[in-house]
Amino acid sequence: MTAGQSVSPAQGAAGDRSNRQLAWAYLSRVVLGPCPALTALIESVGVVEAARAVRERELPQVLQAPTAARRAEDRAARDMEIIGGLGGRLVTPDDPEWPAWRMLGLSQLPPGRDPDGAVPLVFWVRGTRDLTELTERALAVVGARCSTGYGDRAAGTLAGDLAARGWTIVSGAAFGIDGMAHRAALAVGGATIAVLACGVDRPYPAQHDRLLDRIAETGLVVSEYPPGTTARKHHFLARNRLIAALSDGVLVVEAGMRSGARNTVKWARRIGRPAMAVPGSVESAASAGCHRMVRDGEAVLVSSVEEVLADAAPLHLPSAGAAEPPAVHQLTAAQSSLYAALPATGGRWPHELCAPTGLAIAEVRAGLAALDMVGLAGSAGSGWFRLRSGPRTPGV
Repeated sequence: MTAGQSVSPAQGAAGDRSNRQLAWAYLSRVVLGPCPALTALIESVGVVEAARAVRERELPQVLQAPTAARRAEDRAARDMEIIGGLGGRLVTPDDPEWPAWRMLGLSQLPPGRDPDGAVPLVFWVRGTRDLTELTERALAVVGARCSTGYGDRAAGTLAGDLAARGWTIVSGAAFGIDGMAHRAALAVGGATIAVLACGVDRPYPAQHDRLLDRIAETGLVVSEYPPGTTARKHHFLARNRLIAALSDGVLVVEAGMRSGARNTVKWARRIGRPAMAVPGSVESAASAGCHRMVRDGEAVLVSSVEEVLADAAPLHLPSAGAAEPPAVHQLTAAQSSLYAALPATGGRWPHELCAPTGLAIAEVRAGLAALDMVGLAGSAGSGWFRLRSGPRTPGV
């Protein structure tokens, strides 16, 4: 730019967005996964300033070690080029597409109890569908990698029927039940989301490269890890919380006693999502984990789509610890507007509430989650509705 030239507001806004995207991409690679301390720093000073602080080591002690190994590795521009070449994008908390209301459950977990339970820094997304819209009604279907014929049939029937009814199937693209759930959704022309424990440019398992291509064509492949990241054991455990968080509930179809599906159920229970398990033969080791979860009260036994839907909706978020939920007159202006617009009978979907409230879709979803959390709103197959019976105990 030559002297005397001015920058238009549009150019300035575009430049600011680009800088912020590069800052998010840089920090995503620095920490490679959830980092509550970094999230807190970004919320305090902004993402661009946080990135500068990491580069220049002007950080609180709690962030020195987590950022030491990769702070000099700035591949943000290249990562953005790679994700763009895949037809994807970086989705950050700055974006309207960010599933803020889905992340509320994770944001309420005690930060010191489990660092892997933090809200993800970003989502690297492959596919053209909107992440928030695609998770409007979503159910996780997970289970054994070494599934039996019975498990495959059960997963295929349940996932296919749910997808045919407009539910998005969320899973981890693994062998066995995960892959069957994704394929069943695709077979009926439904939507499905694969949540990976590696970069979205690295199919895992490698044999599912074509399956992931198909998922990206009509659904989404997402990860909190930047392009090129290889899958590690602890990535899968952290990934499971995202499968639970992006869904209205978790359905387990076959799980051994040491199955990773139990870890996904653990996350579901911690963030207020219902967990369900499909029974199998008492002689089947592949179903022993499902039976144990039912016996221990970790999951509800289900054997049909109707039973799944009865438990999956409405979604209840866990309490943040307040002794008394706020009354209607204590709501914010946006929440009050939403409460007034909700029907007492029937239901409305979030996009139908934008016009009567004057709120953006992201504000509507966040407001509905807040109303649900204090017992003033609920959701079912017909959409969201007002609860007149007074506040309930969240998570019940």
